[in-house]
Amino acid sequence: MMNNRELREAVEELLHAYVQCIDDDRLEEWPNFFTEACLYQIMPRENAEQGLPIALMYCDSRGMLQDRVVAHRKANLFAPHVYRHLVSALRVTGQDQGVVTARSNYAVFRTAQDPIQYGTTEVYSVGEYQDTIVFVDGVAKFQEKVVIVDTSRIQSLLVTPL
Repeated sequence: MMNNRELREAVEELLHAYVQCIDDDRLEEWPNFFTEACLYQIMPRENAEQGLPIALMYCDSRGMLQDRVVAHRKANLFAPHVYRHLVSALRVTGQDQGVVTARSNYAVFRTAQDPIQYGTTEVYSVGEYQDTIVFVDGVAKFQEKVVIVDTSRIQSLLVTPL
């Protein structure tokens, strides 16, 4: 069993590796941050506060996450862009029988890569990560990752995971 400091470091490393994977456009690796049976959803704050289960993006298995990546690479049409995540205010909020819960704030900056808007950077999304983490063979994995976006107004197509 890990002490509080080791646990926090493991959770922080998972979060940082997760956002770096997205920012580096290594999306084929993204599903590996999750357990086989998992939940990933992006939900507007107003829905979360009212207990409404409607999400902007919903995946309930690693296979669905992999399908999301394939759709991103082969089917979705969108202006090329890069993300840059900032994660802060990490708090491990619970630990019970190997299941860890954590909350953190995030901000995602989106920089256009298309010829017309090349280099234009905008604040794309801000909100909170609500994570449930388990250790599989000693490796921290998300069992649930609920992304609570502060607004349901998305400036452009939501194709890349947050």
